[in-house]
Amino acid sequence: MIDYDVKGHLRQILDDIPQGVRLVAVSKYHPAEYIETAYEEGQRLFGESHEQELRRKYDSLPKDICWHFIGHLQTNKVKYIAPYISMIEAVDSLKLLREIDRQAAKHDRVIDVLLELHIAEEETKYGLTPDDCRRLLQEGEWREMEHVRICGLMMMASYVDDESQIRSEFQMANNLFDELKAAYFADAPYFCERSWGMSHDYPIAIEEGSTMVRIGTAIFGPRVY
Repeated sequence: MIDYDVKGHLRQILDDIPQGVRLVAVSKYHPAEYIETAYEEGQRLFGESHEQELRRKYDSLPKDICWHFIGHLQTNKVKYIAPYISMIEAVDSLKLLREIDRQAAKHDRVIDVLLELHIAEEETKYGLTPDDCRRLLQEGEWREMEHVRICGLMMMASYVDDESQIRSEFQMANNLFDELKAAYFADAPYFCERSWGMSHDYPIAIEEGSTMVRIGTAIFGPRVY
């Protein structure tokens, strides 16, 4: 039973997003019925952050949905999503990158990933600092991984009212993207994704180079825990 105007809110968001920016509809903690409503409107890209919830939805929903894993992913959970995940957006360690490569190999797949940056000033457990990110790429082990493909960066700005701070953090991420693109991925057209921007700050994110915005509450309403 749909008691929220998912269709209307989705259309409004899609009208706001310019061509060239993709919407990741963050469906975690929302019922499958809401996803089905968005699917009927043509949305095919959804974001989840809990392996068991994602697995239930994957089993019951259309198989042409592209699922992005957007939360912190424990290495022991990779094996469960490796057969079908379209992208893992929040790679925050070399250890996790290795495990994704290992599990993808078992299924003869190449899994696209984004490196998660920790730029926001507020405390958070996960994400690579810009220097960590530079170090991971400089050390070069990722070049030997045949079943994982680094496609760009993702980050979350600080959850504050100060738009200048939010914009500054997006700019830092965008500048780092340009730096890494030139240094390591100049000949790799697939390194093109800048995933930043959520319900409260996506217009600023788009102005600061985002190619994918992760929006949940503005489409689906309050989470259903």
